[in-house]
Amino acid sequence: MKSKIISLLVIFLSASSVLLSQSNNAKSLSDNPAQLKKYVVDETNTLSENEKNSIMQKLIDFEKLTSNQIVVYLISSLNGEPIELVSVKIADANKIGRKDKNNGVLLLISKNDKKIRIEVGYGLEGALTDAISSSIIRNEISPAFKQSKFYEGINKGIDAIILATKNEYKNVDKKESSNEFLGIPFKIIIIFGVIFFFIIINIFGRIFGSGKRHHTGTGYGGFWGGGWGSGGGSSFGGGSFGGFSGGGGSFGGGGASGGW
Repeated sequence: MKSKIISLLVIFLSASSVLLSQSNNAKSLSDNPAQLKKYVVDETNTLSENEKNSIMQKLIDFEKLTSNQIVVYLISSLNGEPIELVSVKIADANKIGRKDKNNGVLLLISKNDKKIRIEVGYGLEGALTDAISSSIIRNEISPAFKQSKFYEGINKGIDAIILATKNEYKNVDKKESSNEFLGIPFKIIIIFGVIFFFIIINIFGRIFGSGKRHHTGTGYGGFWGGGWGSGGGSSFGGGSFGGFSGGGGSFGGGGASGGW
C-alpha cells in the first residue's frame, strides 16, 4: 500500500513539473514577444532561402505600393498558450503597420500545433474582416498545409490578404484619390482628355493648313515618352534583404484562427 502511495506521489510530482515547465515556456511567448527583424521569420526551417526571399520581395513591394505591412512568422509550438493571445502580443510588440493608419497584418503559423492565425490591425479590420480572414485560412492556406505544401499555402494566403487589403490605403494625396468620376480615377480622365485635346488640335491644324507648321516632330510618342517612363525599383534593407521595422501600428484582436 505504501509503495503505491509513493508511486502515485512520484507520478504527481513529475506531472506537476512538466506542467510547470510548459507554463514557464508559455510565458516567454506572450510576456516576452519575439522581436521580428524581417518580413518572413521562420524558426522551424520549413522554408528555403529562395522561398523566404520570394515572399519577402512580395511583401516589400506591397508595402511600397500601399503602405500596408504584412509579416509572416513560423514557430514550432505555442507551448499550450492560445494562439490569439500570442499573435496579438507579437503584432503589438513589433508595431506592424503605420502609427497613423494601423494597417498591419501578422500571419502566425504554429507548425507542431497545426494552428494558423491572421492578426489584423485596427485600420484594416474593415477590409480584412474576421470572416474574410477565416475564409483565407480555410480555403487558401489549410488545404496546402494538409499536403505539407507550406510555401504554397503561405504564398496563396499572402496573395489573398493582398487582394483584400490593397485598396484600403494607398500612398497618394487625399485630394487626388477623392477625385473620381463613375469609378474612374481622375488621373485616367486627365490622360484621355489630353490625348483627345491633341487629336482635336491636330485635326483643326490640318483643316486650316497649320498642322505641319505647328506639330512637326510632336507626335503622341513624344507625349508618352516625356513623363510616363517607369523607374527601377529597389528593395528595402539594402545589404540586409527583407529587413523589417514596424511603424507604430496597433492591434485589438481582429482577425481569425484556424488549423489544418
